[in-house]
Amino acid sequence: MPTCGMIEFVDERLFYTESQTTRPARLNCPFCRSVEEYQLRWVLRQKKDRLPSGADERDRAKFAKAQSYMVLMDDKVQCKNPRCRRPVEVSGIKTTAFL
Repeated sequence: MPTCGMIEFVDERLFYTESQTTRPARLNCPFCRSVEEYQLRWVLRQKKDRLPSGADERDRAKFAKAQSYMVLMDDKVQCKNPRCRRPVEVSGIKTTAFL
């Protein structure tokens, strides 16, 4: 029983291994109306196969529910049309994707 009233939890980031990846996406420039394929950057968080040491029952429950997922890093890309080159917002694409 803790005497100071503080309870330590395992940080959820320890449940995952992080890496970066790129995936293609077809986007439409609203200014010049050209459709091009862009390489979007994603952070890939893959669930580890084992629970980190020092985990309690709450951490075990969180780890059991954890899933691998990807988070979109780019919110804008530059139009590939040489005459346009305006920033194009990345819309219509989910920002989080579960694997």
